[in-house]
Amino acid sequence: MSENVNQNNCNHQCSSCGVEGCGGRKDPADMMFHLNPRSSVRKIIGVVSGKGGVGKSFVTSMLAAEMQRRGHRTAVLDGDITGPSQAMAFGIHEPAMSDGEVTFPAVTPNGIQVISTNMLLDRDDVPVLWRGPLVSGILKQFYEEVFWDDVDYMFVDMPPGTSDVPLTLFQSFPLDGIVVVTSPQELVSMVVAKAINMAKSMNVNIIGLIENMAYVKCPCCDEKILAFGRSHIQETAAKYGLPVIAQVPLDPRIAEAGDAGTMEDLEIEEIKTAVDVLENIG
Repeated sequence: MSENVNQNNCNHQCSSCGVEGCGGRKDPADMMFHLNPRSSVRKIIGVVSGKGGVGKSFVTSMLAAEMQRRGHRTAVLDGDITGPSQAMAFGIHEPAMSDGEVTFPAVTPNGIQVISTNMLLDRDDVPVLWRGPLVSGILKQFYEEVFWDDVDYMFVDMPPGTSDVPLTLFQSFPLDGIVVVTSPQELVSMVVAKAINMAKSMNVNIIGLIENMAYVKCPCCDEKILAFGRSHIQETAAKYGLPVIAQVPLDPRIAEAGDAGTMEDLEIEEIKTAVDVLENIG
């Protein structure tokens, strides 16, 4: 795009734009979001999937809940703007409040700070009919204009896929790393590979893989039943040189807690191994 081309056609994703001579092109450093002076966040972990339906939001809420139980101050930024679920998962139904300078996240009974699009809407069932630039603007507001109070670990529930919104998060959030959520099906593994390659191409640190719905544990004998067939997680991990940091089973308690808004009270033993890894990232 040359300087005389209509800038209204620009999607502001400078790093992925192949047009030379754009007068609006930004240096990568200019694209970073910055916390407001009242906020403090020490580590930011993105939770990513190549497609929807693999339990990315569930994993996000469980990582935050386990970190909080261990004495860390945690936060969840629901970056899935058009498909938000974190407010419901934590039983939050009140709108976000502001003092005119910053917006305050909801704080769960256990102390997890949460911001989600549903907290900005009149009703939970109102669809978010926003195009990419507006969605990216809300992400910027969630990070810069929300008062994040002395947070040790922020978990960002990222939208699935490799479109402009995940791209904005990779470019503009100071991520310390991401975890990639998958499920056993080979098709899902192929799609997840796209997300892995996207992160690698943008030099984003991939901490490891979490396989959700890996098996069903028999309540009588603890046998692992492969409800979705043989897992492909180890092949994917070996191909990309990544560790598998958790394999989480299907558990009826998950749906019950999600419906009741009590995800922070649910303990999943397999998630603890992933949190062990996250506590030790540099």
